[in-house]
Amino acid sequence: MQNIMTLLHVLGVVVWVGGMFFAYMALRPVAAGVLEPPQRLKLWAGVFGKFFPWVWLSVVLILASGLHMLMVFGGFQAPHYALTMLLLGVVMMLIFAHVFFAPYKKLKRAVAAQDWPAGGAALAQIRLLIGINLLLGLLTIIVVFVGRLAG
Repeated sequence: MQNIMTLLHVLGVVVWVGGMFFAYMALRPVAAGVLEPPQRLKLWAGVFGKFFPWVWLSVVLILASGLHMLMVFGGFQAPHYALTMLLLGVVMMLIFAHVFFAPYKKLKRAVAAQDWPAGGAALAQIRLLIGINLLLGLLTIIVVFVGRLAG
């Protein structure tokens, strides 16, 4: 059972953090360089519409498997790196929920109304928050590997 939980946890992390890395480091600079704002905003609304359901699934998998593994480790007696992973993961989930329910909703509305300035503002907020989440995700991975090596 523990191996299945670890597999689900890692798959969720790969989809979420890997997706953010691809979007931020590859898709974003190319889209900004070759598309005019209306096309770029339509692209991002479509990309997020396809990616965010996978993120929600990843959040469920990560949270359920992570809590299961934490209980196996002894709950709050677990190693410090596991508790740090939980804290960082919850912060990331809260940031994603905010992105989904606030600026992403504004982006979809702005694109539907062809309000490009409002769409640009929403996309800028999404970009900032996804950048923060990407850094937190990479930090979490580092914390876990360093913690496991040290302990």
